[in-house]
Amino acid sequence: MTAAPAPGNRPGDETGAATAAVAEATLPGAAVEASARRREQLPYTIGQMTDGSRRLRASYDAAQTTSENSSHWAAADALSANAAQNPAVRAILRFRARYEEANNTYCKGMLLTLANDVVGVGPVLQLLHPNREAANEIERKFALWTRRIRLAQKLRTMRMTRARDGEIFGIRITNPRLKHPVKLDLRLIEADQVATPTLGFDPKQITDGIVFDDYGNPLAYHILKQHPGETLSYLTNSPLDYDTIDAEHVVHLFRPERPVQTRGVPEITPALPLYALLRRYTLATIAAAETAADIAGVIKSTLPPDDDDDAVGLVPNDLVEIVRRVLMVLPDGHDISQLKAEQPTTTYGDFKREIINEIARCLNMPYNVAAGNSSGYNYASGRLDHKVYYKSLGVDRQELELEVLEWLFEQWLEEASRIPGYLPLPDADISIPHEWFWPGDEHVDPAKEATAQKTRLSSLTTSLAREAARAGVDWEKELQQIAKEQALKKELGLAPAQPSAEPARAAADFDALIERIEQLEAALEDVEVLTEATA
Repeated sequence: MTAAPAPGNRPGDETGAATAAVAEATLPGAAVEASARRREQLPYTIGQMTDGSRRLRASYDAAQTTSENSSHWAAADALSANAAQNPAVRAILRFRARYEEANNTYCKGMLLTLANDVVGVGPVLQLLHPNREAANEIERKFALWTRRIRLAQKLRTMRMTRARDGEIFGIRITNPRLKHPVKLDLRLIEADQVATPTLGFDPKQITDGIVFDDYGNPLAYHILKQHPGETLSYLTNSPLDYDTIDAEHVVHLFRPERPVQTRGVPEITPALPLYALLRRYTLATIAAAETAADIAGVIKSTLPPDDDDDAVGLVPNDLVEIVRRVLMVLPDGHDISQLKAEQPTTTYGDFKREIINEIARCLNMPYNVAAGNSSGYNYASGRLDHKVYYKSLGVDRQELELEVLEWLFEQWLEEASRIPGYLPLPDADISIPHEWFWPGDEHVDPAKEATAQKTRLSSLTTSLAREAARAGVDWEKELQQIAKEQALKKELGLAPAQPSAEPARAAADFDALIERIEQLEAALEDVEVLTEATA
């Protein structure tokens, strides 16, 4: 039995010893001794792990490379997030995603539905300030400003663009033509326009148009003066001209999926090949069906090959026009038949359903929402599928709040506070407690939802504020509106609506029915006992 080589004499220890020497050179004496002891206790060094005689072997099936899976994993790499998503790769993904959105109805519909479900008609601000009158006035003025700049429309565009392009930028600008005392506006910028075209920059500090500090915080953005795809941009500006805008005035919306990721890729990237496959399959199926429908019939001859078909005027591969609603006499030895239509097959709908379902999965969207078809759903399965979807919508809304709405509200307060006497609270700033209310989702069965809501409120397991938030409204404003309506009814002499007695009567009838059933069951048991005793 051969003894294991002592530490320092094993193959590959030269690399490990050199690395350790460099590290120990910067340590104090006690730390050097401790480091040397730990190194001696290691069974193998890094160099020995890579040595051919003692190569580290993977213990996972997915880590094995065989002749069967080598082609499947051929594109796997060890690139960093920014290297894997370099400008060229991101540009190709954006171009292809935009092409599919423009030509694929399912892709267009999914992106539109996602944006509409997340944003709807736009969020509403509620200030939680003790001065309710002043808070209401600020809310009204901010709501008017959001309508003037079409904030809801821009938020829908941002959500749609993030799914299609992977990211979108917004710049704070001053719009002198805005019909509002606060001239603040939001200008949206596509990802193509955020780039650093000049050479010589430090790649550690600049990542394709974004300048970072040593802690990874964005300091500035390089915005091209013209979109690189603008056909006439060269007439006014050079493609290398860009503006450097402070990060304080720019919002960058994207979904980082890896640490230190600085730019985004389309959220529908995994589905792009499936979108293309779905369109090709649909077009091929339609083409096959059209081909079978275009050929009215085929004339076949049962005569021997040496017979002269030309004598009767029939030539192989020739086309013969037919007249509708007539009887046709064929020459002797000839027969006519129609082509049998094979497309679409019975599995055509199932195949498209599975492809659409797989496509929608990367958006956390259920099939019936993605396809716009709930014919195969029942009430329970529809509710279950939508739970995941609604949670995803909640995450998207929170990201819009943190990245866009909070930033915009702070910028608006800063601009509005500079207008003398405009705000009823001169010291108003972003620190004022506030909430954002998003449009509520309509229930499939309003009667069941109303009953469940009444049960939750009566059992004190919820509050008016929470129930109003589900509907996307302000509970205080709703109560004020109800009180206003009740006062107007009283003033006009209209009797307040009395609760219907139908539910109570139905409940009493149901209890009576249950009691009668129990009586019948007891009488049946008595009859069975008497029957057994008589027998």
